[in-house]
Amino acid sequence: MKLIDKYSTAFFLALFVLLTAATVNAQDARLRLDRLNGLEARARDVVEVNVEGKLLDLAKRVTGKVDDPNAKKVAEAISGLKGIYVRVFNFENENEYNLADIEDIRSQLNAPGWERLANARSKRNNQKVDVYTMFTGNLMSGVAVVVSESKRIAVINVIGPIDIEALTELSGRFNIPKIEVERTAEEKPLPKE
Repeated sequence: MKLIDKYSTAFFLALFVLLTAATVNAQDARLRLDRLNGLEARARDVVEVNVEGKLLDLAKRVTGKVDDPNAKKVAEAISGLKGIYVRVFNFENENEYNLADIEDIRSQLNAPGWERLANARSKRNNQKVDVYTMFTGNLMSGVAVVVSESKRIAVINVIGPIDIEALTELSGRFNIPKIEVERTAEEKPLPKE
């Protein structure tokens, strides 16, 4: 009997360690955004959004019940999420911030687990957009978007499984900035015949 107890204790201990490791990995997708707080004193406008826990559950229930196709899309996009974190800093003039101000965020996104999905550059407003994803096994556990322009910095961190196309549904909602990247003539879609 003691042999069985020994193995069951070892089994439950191993199971606990595995579940704890899975939870820790899911939390790794959350960026440390508090390091951007130094920009607040220089910015004209600041937007800080933290949608998580009960507030996120409420948003899921409300958007799921609204009889509107756009609300349904948002409800689908946020159905599996654990958190949405947004920081936007708008400045009065160009060059009021230094790119080093967001280098900490970029260095976090160079950590193991994060993979760059896309980057876009536009000469209009000197816009730079970087999109990163993190996977835990085969499941997406987070997305991060860093947008820098002449007079604005925006960082979006979404925790939980999300379809990248669904992320565009969130663009312009939850104070997530609308991301517009100008296309060159070569990149523009061909007209339909």
